Amino acid sequence: MPLVRPRRKGVQKPKRLLLVASAGGHWVQLCRLAPAYENLEVKFVTTVRRGHAPMGERPVATVTDASTRRPHQVALLMLQMAWVFFGFRPEVILSTGAAPGVVAIWLGRLVGARTIWIDSIANSEKVSLSARLVASQADVRLTQWPHLANETDRLGYIGAVL
Repeated sequence: MPLVRPRRKGVQKPKRLLLVASAGGHWVQLCRLAPAYENLEVKFVTTVRRGHAPMGERPVATVTDASTRRPHQVALLMLQMAWVFFGFRPEVILSTGAAPGVVAIWLGRLVGARTIWIDSIANSEKVSLSARLVASQADVRLTQWPHLANETDRLGYIGAVL
């Protein structure tokens, strides 16, 4: 599905792209992809407090972090992400990982958004738990390691971010 759709009289409106990543390497990898979406209408979501978009004055929403060590935070994360969805209404969701990305992919499927998951480069031995949790929900799932790509699991490889 192209990231822009044709409108009447030949004018194209950019799709609303929601970019989601946890702090640390997930956020760094998402930011490194910035040139790919600099001309689109985007909103960033991260667990980085006072996070800044990698290009221009793009909006950045901050959500709580949840994990297997902090499962009680999942309900709050889901509410925060639902609020982001209500305000932004994304058509495409791209995540480089962890819990906020999983929640975004799940919610994205509920609202009919196209979804893309890029597993962290740190997962060189096996696919992350997060990538496994979105396996049936993400339209596209990518690994950054060629030996982890697997057609049976619908996990592709087209290169590394870093």
